[in-house]
Amino acid sequence: MSSIEVQSKTANEAKSPPRVDMKLEVVVIPVADADRAKRFYGGLGWRLDADFAAGDAFRVVQFTPPGSPCSIHFGKSVTTAPPGSAQRLYLIVSDIEAARASLVARGADVSPIVHRTGPGEANLPGPHPQRQSYASFASFSDPDGNTWLLQEVTQRLPGRVDGETTFGSSTDLAAALRRAAAAHGEHEKRTGQRDENWPDWYAEYLVGEQTGKAPSS
Repeated sequence: MSSIEVQSKTANEAKSPPRVDMKLEVVVIPVADADRAKRFYGGLGWRLDADFAAGDAFRVVQFTPPGSPCSIHFGKSVTTAPPGSAQRLYLIVSDIEAARASLVARGADVSPIVHRTGPGEANLPGPHPQRQSYASFASFSDPDGNTWLLQEVTQRLPGRVDGETTFGSSTDLAAALRRAAAAHGEHEKRTGQRDENWPDWYAEYLVGEQTGKAPSS
């Protein structure tokens, strides 16, 4: 590489602004009746964070799904979108059968679970046979017709997570530990001996799942 090319590359890098984290915090849900929506989302077990009103002209209600870093807003004069126009909002779960059962127990009308064998493929009944990440779904709607899509994810695509391993709840962590335990049992069968360094193996497995790297074998 010539000195001119090096200088040009250095100059371009110098002009690039630093990356600033931009964390999705809130999604606005258009509803016709804030009190009805509040009863619905509260009934799902979502955390009520706020309910602020300014006279009769403005009101904002905030709920957060369990384990989610992102919340929802609805109310009065918070959006001009037609009620019910928020469609296919994804709720990522580590166990779609448990998540569906929990919602049904709370009165939500949740569709049967379906799966796909690949992107764009037709829906097939039941969870994915191998419980492949990103492949199993179920859906439900709020009283206004805003729709939510449950998607089971246990292993992230490569590059999806920037090297951080976090769990939104103790339930998610427990599910990950159960998967690690099952995989570790297979690992010990292959090696034919007890793995005294199982804590290290578990740690690598959990990080590998979330960062999209192949879990330990």
